[in-house]
Amino acid sequence: MSEHPIKHLAVIGVGLIGGSVARALKHAGFVGRVTGVGRSRENLDRARELGIIDHWTHDIAEAVHDADMVLIAVPMGAYDKVFAELATSLPEHALITDAGSTKQHAMDVARRYLSDLSRFVPAHPIAGTEQSGAEASFAELFEDRLCILTPLGDKDMGGVVDKKAIDAVEAMWMATGSRVIQMDAASHDDFLASVSHLPHLAAFALVNAVRKQGDEAHDPFQFAAGGFRDFTRIASSSPEMWRDIALSNSAALVDKISALQTELADMKTALSSGDGERLLETFSAAKKARDAWLEEHGGSL
Repeated sequence: MSEHPIKHLAVIGVGLIGGSVARALKHAGFVGRVTGVGRSRENLDRARELGIIDHWTHDIAEAVHDADMVLIAVPMGAYDKVFAELATSLPEHALITDAGSTKQHAMDVARRYLSDLSRFVPAHPIAGTEQSGAEASFAELFEDRLCILTPLGDKDMGGVVDKKAIDAVEAMWMATGSRVIQMDAASHDDFLASVSHLPHLAAFALVNAVRKQGDEAHDPFQFAAGGFRDFTRIASSSPEMWRDIALSNSAALVDKISALQTELADMKTALSSGDGERLLETFSAAKKARDAWLEEHGGSL
């Protein structure tokens, strides 16, 4: 038996998430060797200097040819390219997991390229920061954070549940410090559209709304303070990454945008009519719900 549960991990996309997984697994003694794959030589060189990875390559086939676990940590828009290359080079024993934010899209792509869907166990670690790149990664990123697995096994996906594969991937994510649960992909995408994807779009929208108020005499951002900074922190996230996430979960996200617009329209009506009682009721309900979340979860998944 190998000293490490994972002998060779190939990380496709050595950024905040991929780099943090590698760091966490190395810290836990769960992995022996890590090969990184990416486009930026500078980022990959830095990842090796920091000890995040042991080797790197731009070639997916080269990275995975003897891997026993592959982690896909790239933007959702790159999934087709990654799976197309994996399909022709992955060893028969190797398992695949990912860290993508929309699981139905990940499963649809896998179905197009993989002949054996049971070797792919989709995952979504609910953790991150607005920073990116290998240098932003850290081993503690996933500590006591939720990681959701959405194993392929539904008849309409043509999948067959492989309990050993699921157990192995679950053990990997648990070794990062994550709390692992399982759910179906559609439910995952609907929930995450509400609590993750919509807040990012709202933050981008608010910053743009303020930006467009500027004129030659005044820069509205000079009046912004802590509340604006805290609310809009995630607007500093990667625009390319969030474009891909939004497009890959567009149906659920459109519904959530409509729900938010309804709430804002109700507030607008109350403001226009001077209905302070309605505003107080709305604000109080939101405060009660948020305070209950903080009490139960500590403000964190």
